[in-house]
Amino acid sequence: MTISERAQHASSEMASRIQWEVMVDTYSATNPNGYLNVGVAENALMHPELQQYLKQKLDLPVEYLTYNDGGHGSTKLRRSIAHFLNRHLNPATPLDAEHMVVTNGCSSAIEHVSWVLTDPGEGILLGRPFYGTFIPDMSSRPGAAVVTVEFGDVDPFSEEAVSKYEEALLAFQRSSGKPVRALMLCHPHNPLGRCYPRKVLIELMRLCQKYRIHLVSDEIYALSVFANTVDEAPAPVDFESVLSINRDGIIDPSLVHGLWGMSKDFGANGIRLGVIISQSNPEVLGAIKATSLYSYASGITDHLVGNMLMDDAFTDEYVQENRKRLAESYAYAATFFKDNQIEYAPGVNAAFFLWVNLGRRYRELHADFSAEEVVNQKVMQNLLRERVFLSDGTLFGSEKDGWFRLVFTQPRDYLDLALKKILKALE
Repeated sequence: MTISERAQHASSEMASRIQWEVMVDTYSATNPNGYLNVGVAENALMHPELQQYLKQKLDLPVEYLTYNDGGHGSTKLRRSIAHFLNRHLNPATPLDAEHMVVTNGCSSAIEHVSWVLTDPGEGILLGRPFYGTFIPDMSSRPGAAVVTVEFGDVDPFSEEAVSKYEEALLAFQRSSGKPVRALMLCHPHNPLGRCYPRKVLIELMRLCQKYRIHLVSDEIYALSVFANTVDEAPAPVDFESVLSINRDGIIDPSLVHGLWGMSKDFGANGIRLGVIISQSNPEVLGAIKATSLYSYASGITDHLVGNMLMDDAFTDEYVQENRKRLAESYAYAATFFKDNQIEYAPGVNAAFFLWVNLGRRYRELHADFSAEEVVNQKVMQNLLRERVFLSDGTLFGSEKDGWFRLVFTQPRDYLDLALKKILKALE
């Protein structure tokens, strides 16, 4: 053995994920035999507009060729982020530059938060289903134990679900002898595409206060909300940031933290910029600053994003048009699944996803398929044979088999071809 056990584990995990092969062999006009990628969470609907804007802003001042203000983001950038998020998240206490640390993407932000809030083996609560990469982000290097929360028939966005978090917390602490240190939310939710009601957020805060654990709200899809014109129930809930809630009498403000980034709301995964927001806990921010060298955003990213987020006319128009296109693309994909008798989780009004039950439809079409066989594996094999990629719900902690996450934020021709290939794979 030449590498550590944790390195071996990380290497084997990466090798087993087909998405890396998909990302280097993606369908295009020049690669017609590549994979149609509707599994990776990318929003291509506004790429032409963003590309055109950034082309005009590449005049780079010399300080961005240096270390500038350090690894936690330039003062200019952090002020720009505060300006932008104050306009869109409506924080109860206005954000300022000293409330945040910038990272090279939200994965780095999640890893930092996990490292700061836990010692190895201590727990972080995470409801199922979940964004699959939360697990390695929080555990691979920080060493936190991710405590997944099962809901059964309880709506994970309901007040009733709060007791499920408490049950999981107590069970973990009894079995491991280790404390739970935090609860991680994805709000709006990945992969379910829904927002937590304000009253549920408040009850989760009360739970965190009861056990003196941190509430971390990953709000990377905060502005990717849209009107759902397809589903009648459940009624979509408007997005309200955790930071918009006055914490007085509910939770110690030092226990509440937010995450945001450029990857999703601006369809710019490659820009690699995230931000950790902690308005009342300088100790947390100080520890993250001390290790920010390892998540330094590039000077080019710092400069471009700092300028863009101060351009209210551009960002307002961008966000509005993006929401319109999200609504249209969701309606198109959801109607397709309805018309083809494929179950999906309704009530979506945020993010890029349809949570679809391809396994049920496969069984309906193949009466000879054994109940003992693993339906997700069979469906995934057929999908890959048709050169189309979705994310397997088993990697997202799905409590039931058959579910997959489909990303609908691709150009219409691309999405349409992918949907047709999904039907072919099922048949």
